[in-house]
Amino acid sequence: MKTVVLLYETCCIYEIVITNYFLQCTGHEIVFATIDGAPVKAQEQFSMNATCALKEIDPDEVELLLIPGGDISSIANEEVYSFIRSVVDNKHLVAGICNGVDELDNAGILKGIESTHSVNEPLVVGEYVITARANMYVDMAIAIGKKMKLFVDEADLQETIDFWKLHKTM
Repeated sequence: MKTVVLLYETCCIYEIVITNYFLQCTGHEIVFATIDGAPVKAQEQFSMNATCALKEIDPDEVELLLIPGGDISSIANEEVYSFIRSVVDNKHLVAGICNGVDELDNAGILKGIESTHSVNEPLVVGEYVITARANMYVDMAIAIGKKMKLFVDEADLQETIDFWKLHKTM
C-alpha cells in the first residue's frame, strides 16, 4: 500500500509538507504522481519531480490519496476523477485541502457526506474522506495520522500536537 500525492502545476506544497513528513517518518511509501509523469512547478516555485504518471498506479494499492490546493484546472478531467472515485470505492482514504477539496467535489465523492463544502468547519474528517481549508494543514496532517494510525500511542499524538500545532518547545 502506498500514499499517492497528486502534483500539478501551481499545487501548494506547504499544505502537504507536514503530512508527507509524518508518513516518511513512519515508513510509508510515498509516490508523487502527475497526469503525465512530467515534472511540475509548485506555487512556491519548487520544481517537483514525479515518481510516475497517475495512470501507472493501481488504485487498489493506494492507502491514501492526497490532493493539495492550487489551480486545479490542469487536473480537472475524468482520468483524475475516476482515480479518486476508485480509491474511495476501495474504502481507502482520500484527503483534499484548499482547492484539492474542489477536485474531490468535481469527482462526485462529496455527495451525501459532510465536507468543508457542506458544513461551516475548517476541517472535516469522514470515514474515507478528509477535507480541509488551506490554513488547516497541520490539523489535516494530524487527522490523517490518526486515521492511518501513525502515532505510537496517545503520548506520541500529544507530543505531535504540542510541537506542530501549539508550537511548544520540547
